[in-house]
Amino acid sequence: MTKTIRRREFIAGLGVGIGAGFFAAPAVLRADGPIVIRAGALKLIHSIAPYFYDQFVPAGYKVEVLPFETPTECKNAVVTKSVDFGAFGIAAAILGAAAGEPVVVIASTCNRGMAIIAKKDGGIASIKDLKGKRVAVFPGTTQEVFFLERLKMEGMTIKDVEPVRVSFSEMHISLARGDIDAYVGAEPGPGVSLSTGVGQLVEYPYSTAMGSLNMVFGTHRELITEKPDLVRVMMGIHQRATDYAATNKDAMVAMASSKLGQKKEAIEASVPNVELTWKMGPKEIEEAKIYADHMLTLKQIKRVPDFATFFDMSFVDAMKPT
Repeated sequence: MTKTIRRREFIAGLGVGIGAGFFAAPAVLRADGPIVIRAGALKLIHSIAPYFYDQFVPAGYKVEVLPFETPTECKNAVVTKSVDFGAFGIAAAILGAAAGEPVVVIASTCNRGMAIIAKKDGGIASIKDLKGKRVAVFPGTTQEVFFLERLKMEGMTIKDVEPVRVSFSEMHISLARGDIDAYVGAEPGPGVSLSTGVGQLVEYPYSTAMGSLNMVFGTHRELITEKPDLVRVMMGIHQRATDYAATNKDAMVAMASSKLGQKKEAIEASVPNVELTWKMGPKEIEEAKIYADHMLTLKQIKRVPDFATFFDMSFVDAMKPT
């Protein structure tokens, strides 16, 4: 466990679910400063809730948000204990768990947030029109799995297109330059392409059995075992920040514009395609199992994770409405 987490038990009786009243309760303060929680986030609008964490941190705690470029980097930071919690794609989480890494999903972060975008007036109006085209896809991501499944549903495979490895943050620029004909992106990239007139929507790929499952909230298995109270504190922060961002669109747009360096118009175009949520239940777990089966079929993983230990919904189940 990291030094910032190895501290004495801080609140007696915290084992009960966190409700609105918890944050009014006295916290145990330390002479050497607050208990620091390190949380990883992606440079995407899906992961904007962590930037609201500081508004909901109880006395005696401090949350440091560390940005990561890719889902795998953020997941790896959780596994190596460089951060205590992280928001990353379900694909990265499954890849880690299937490889035996001690990553545990404890909540959701965001659903939807994906889009297949083509160059405007490029003659691409459907998945089938992508045949023979240069399509940017980032390997090991949720978007890749959804795209491969949509190709399969249309009687196609990845061999029918020319896949190009491009990070999410570079996809819009690559499309604008003409380096690619289309991309399978993550917001706010699609919003930028649509609002600037560079791109046009091919589809939102939510018609598969995986629904709109996208980003999850995870931690290290040892943190759950050794510091369950801290996980409950973090879940309370995550819940409130997520609910606030989801119900205050102006604040969400302003924060995303500030943190992601995108124009307000682009963010506003992205917001309708982003569902911030901390809730996760049987439906999402079933979608994740279907997702893992697809990854196994695609030989992206050698075995499916043990879902009995990979998912721990006890913290979500204990939450009270904000």
